[in-house]
Amino acid sequence: MDPSWLKTDAEAAHLATTWDSMEGLPPTRPPGNRVVALFLAAYPGLLVASVIAIAAVWLSQHYGAPVMLFALTFGMAFHFLHEEGRCIRGVEFASRTVLRTGVALLGARITIEQIMSLGWTPIVMVVVGVTTTLGLGLVLGRLLRLGPSFGLLSGGSVGICGASAALAIASILPKTKESERDVILVVVVVTTLSTVAMIVYPVLVSALGLGEVRAGLFLGGTIHDVAQVVGAGYMVSQVTGDTATYVKLLRVALLLPVVFAIAAVMARRRVGGPTAAPLPGFLIGFALLVALNSLGVLPKAASDLAGEASRWCLVVAISALGIKTSFKAVLQAGWRPVAAIVLETVWIAGLVLVGVEWLT
Repeated sequence: MDPSWLKTDAEAAHLATTWDSMEGLPPTRPPGNRVVALFLAAYPGLLVASVIAIAAVWLSQHYGAPVMLFALTFGMAFHFLHEEGRCIRGVEFASRTVLRTGVALLGARITIEQIMSLGWTPIVMVVVGVTTTLGLGLVLGRLLRLGPSFGLLSGGSVGICGASAALAIASILPKTKESERDVILVVVVVTTLSTVAMIVYPVLVSALGLGEVRAGLFLGGTIHDVAQVVGAGYMVSQVTGDTATYVKLLRVALLLPVVFAIAAVMARRRVGGPTAAPLPGFLIGFALLVALNSLGVLPKAASDLAGEASRWCLVVAISALGIKTSFKAVLQAGWRPVAAIVLETVWIAGLVLVGVEWLT
C-alpha cells in the first residue's frame, strides 16, 4: 500500500485534528487495506505511549510508587509530540481505542459469586457509597464551577475504582477543550490520595479496634485504586486482604451500570428527548466477560491473561493522555479540583465507616 496519503508531518497533524472516528481513521478511507492504513498512521504514537508505559511499570515495580503517576508524568514530559508530527494519530488511538479495550477486559476480574459471597450488607453499603459520592461530585462540580463532567469524573473515580473508572467515564463524556485536562487532574489527585490512604487507613482501622472482616470492609469500600486496596488489606492480615479485595471488586462491578447510565443520559441530551441509548461496544465486552467468568466458562489462565492485558492497556492509555496534556494546563486548573476530590474522599470514608459500625 502506498502511504503517500500521509504526505507531510504538517498534513498528518492537520488530519489528526479533523478525523474524529474512534479508531483515528479518516472518514474517507485512504487507498489500500484499512488495517494497514491504521497501523501506518498509528504506530509511531502508539509505540511512544507503549515505551512510556513499560518504563512506568518497571519503575513502579522497583520503587513501589503508583504506576499511573509515573505514566502520567512521563507522558506529560513528551507533550510536544502531540502538538504536531507523526505521533498524533497513535496517541489519539491509544487514548481512545486502547483505553476502551482495557476497560472491557476489566470484566475478566469479576464474578457474581465473589460479589454475593459477602452477603447483602456490603452490597448495600457499596451501592449507597458509590451513588452518593457521584451525587456529591455533581453538587461540588456546580458549587465550585467545575462543571457536571468533572463532577462525574471525580465522583466516579473516588466512588468506584480510581483511575480506571475515570478513564471509563471519560470515554463516554462529551469532549471539550477542558475534558482531557480534567481526566489528568482526577487521575493524579485520586492516585495520590489512594496511596496516602494505603498507608494511613491500616493504622486507622487498628486505632478504631475494627476486627479483620470489618477492617476489610472499610478498606475495600473506601480506597480508590485496586492495587492500593490490596496493599492496605494484606498489610493488616490475610482475612482483611481477602475481604477488602472482594468489596473492591463489588465497587468495580458497579462500573458497568454507572457508565451505561451516564451514556444513556448523554444520548438523550444529544437527540433532545428520551430514546433508546446505544450501548457502547466496550461495555458489552465488559458485561460479557463478567458473565463468562461467573459461569466458569473462562479458564483461569484466560482470565489472568485478560486481567494483565487490561492493566497494560490502561497504562498505555494513560501514558497517551499524559502526552496530550501539558503541565501548564494542569497548573492553571487551580485548587478547586483538588478540594472537590478531597471532600469526596472524606465523604465516602465517613459513610463507609458509619456503615461498618452500624450494619455489621
